[in-house]
Amino acid sequence: MARKFIVGIDEVGRGCLAGPLTVAAVLMRRAVNFRGIRDSKKLSAKQRKVWESKIKAYGLRHKALGFAIASVGSQIIDRIGISASARLAVSRCLRKLTTNYQLSTINYKILLDGSLYAPRTYLNQKTIIKGDEKIPLIAAASIVAKVYRDRKMTRLHKLFPQYGLAVHKGYGTKLHRQAIKKHGLSSIHRLSFCHNFV
Repeated sequence: MARKFIVGIDEVGRGCLAGPLTVAAVLMRRAVNFRGIRDSKKLSAKQRKVWESKIKAYGLRHKALGFAIASVGSQIIDRIGISASARLAVSRCLRKLTTNYQLSTINYKILLDGSLYAPRTYLNQKTIIKGDEKIPLIAAASIVAKVYRDRKMTRLHKLFPQYGLAVHKGYGTKLHRQAIKKHGLSSIHRLSFCHNFV
């Protein structure tokens, strides 16, 4: 009988005015101790980086974990909407896991946070409200996604320094809204999210 694995999935950047929506999937190949882990929103940036290093180091050392990350950019979000974009990113993550770790879709159980869903071909899936607070594996996915996206937004800040992306990471802070009013929108802004600010 094929071995069963568990996958935790979460997303970050859903409500941002700029930058991608990012989804991470963390595959647990055997029991892992995530004692003390919390949802990325309840950790400082420094704490998230520490946890990300722990998660990835444990995965490499014990071959207990696998990872996949997928992002959907602003233009696609504007075209198909945020919910469809989240589904697309989840689908991309699962395809990467299936390919990279040579798995069948029946080999794993998928636990998703909040309003996320996997494609119907993945029969063994469960969406859990506030899953990032209840399920350590989903919390791990939230941390991996958040650290990855924050790094991307810091790189984008170098291309668009006028918006302060390194500070707010694309979220709709007062600083960001003021920058949009002053400088207009860039190619990484979500037009469908920003119409009230221009």
